[in-house]
Amino acid sequence: MTAMEDRWISISQLTSRIKQTIEQNVDLQAVWLRGEISNFKKHSRGHMYFTIKDERSKISAVMFAGNNKSLAFEPENGMKVLIRGRVSVYEPFGQYQLYVNDMEPDGIGQLFIKYEQLKNKLELEGLFREGMKKKLPAYPKKIAVITSPTGAAIRDVISTIKRRYPPAGITLYPVLVQGRDAAPSIVRALKQAETDPEVDVIIAGRGGGSIEELWAFNEEIVARAIHAASIPIISAVGHETDFTIADFAADVRAATPTAAAEIAVPSLIDVVQQITSYEQRLHLAMDNHRKRGAERLKRLQGAYAFRYPMQLLQQKEQELDRLMDRLEKRRLLLLEGSLSSFQVLKKRLELQHPQRKLESSRKDYYQTAERLEKVKNRYLQNKQNDFYHVLQKLNLLNPLQILERGYQVSFDEKGELISSVKQAVPGSRLDVQMKDGTVQTKVIETVSKRKWDFEKKEGENDE
Repeated sequence: MTAMEDRWISISQLTSRIKQTIEQNVDLQAVWLRGEISNFKKHSRGHMYFTIKDERSKISAVMFAGNNKSLAFEPENGMKVLIRGRVSVYEPFGQYQLYVNDMEPDGIGQLFIKYEQLKNKLELEGLFREGMKKKLPAYPKKIAVITSPTGAAIRDVISTIKRRYPPAGITLYPVLVQGRDAAPSIVRALKQAETDPEVDVIIAGRGGGSIEELWAFNEEIVARAIHAASIPIISAVGHETDFTIADFAADVRAATPTAAAEIAVPSLIDVVQQITSYEQRLHLAMDNHRKRGAERLKRLQGAYAFRYPMQLLQQKEQELDRLMDRLEKRRLLLLEGSLSSFQVLKKRLELQHPQRKLESSRKDYYQTAERLEKVKNRYLQNKQNDFYHVLQKLNLLNPLQILERGYQVSFDEKGELISSVKQAVPGSRLDVQMKDGTVQTKVIETVSKRKWDFEKKEGENDE
């Protein structure tokens, strides 16, 4: 019976054995997977729970907060990722699952992370600030085009510029627009275009393509070269939905190369129409100015001054005399007012003269000193009276004064005062202090006051 019972094990024991078996398999403790995320959930404590799948299978996965806090991206459903982890069993459910240690986007995801990191870095440095953007010339003389000489972009740019503004010159700086050598090629062309003193605007770009094909315009050296250029740059990379780092660093971003050409130059037709409008406005303004001048001249010719110049001169002479009289009266009034103010200030100054202040202060000083002397004498007299009163009290309480009235004070051999017969021991010596000296006596016998009074009363009765 016991042998039969040993066959049976619990579910927990079975699950534990399976877990031990899986964890002892070295190949399952360092697993590298490529797959797609689904059922993604991030717990409030930071742990990530999701399913990693391919076309045929799926497996539950967990990435704890300690491992996912350094991720450079936010996982989401449908994202293809590369995962490194280990396989184990979650015992409460008896379910095997993947414990993820590292994770990164697969393929294009890596480029996207690199793009976002560089964009954030350059933005923090200020390379994309609007205040640093250069203004495009209204009527460019020469345009430098930096692109592939064989692509459709150069044909679209040239045809658009020639159609819109034929006076503008065009210089092509051929470059590689994709591949490992594309970014250095673009940087060299930018520097070369800046050496041409006639170039006053640059178009840099290419036609559409995948993110890998457009990547040269996401390189840091290209962005920094665009930012450092002294000539305004229009970026024209890809289609309208494509945004590269070069677009943010450039002074102007165009959705396409054709749009860049339209931004770089004005329409000659619009310019001619504008010039015609300015010319018409100028002629109209000149005619109006000539008419106003002729009318003013006519009014002046009929003015009184031109018909009777001598009378006008005499009239002005009289007006000048009247103004001179008014000016003189005004001057005298101001002078009188100033003298009056001066006298007032003088009187106020005399009242505030230091000598007056000194005399007043000296008088106050003597009065204060006199009051202080009276107060001092009165205070001193009061204190003297208090002193004599206290002295009289002390004399009344002075033991020497008691001796003057015939009383004596006794001291024992140690000099201590004898205040009771109990302190006078028969045979001991006493010093009796009188008003004019000391008498030395010897105690023969001591009699208490009560005993003496009793004996005296008995004697009186015997008599």
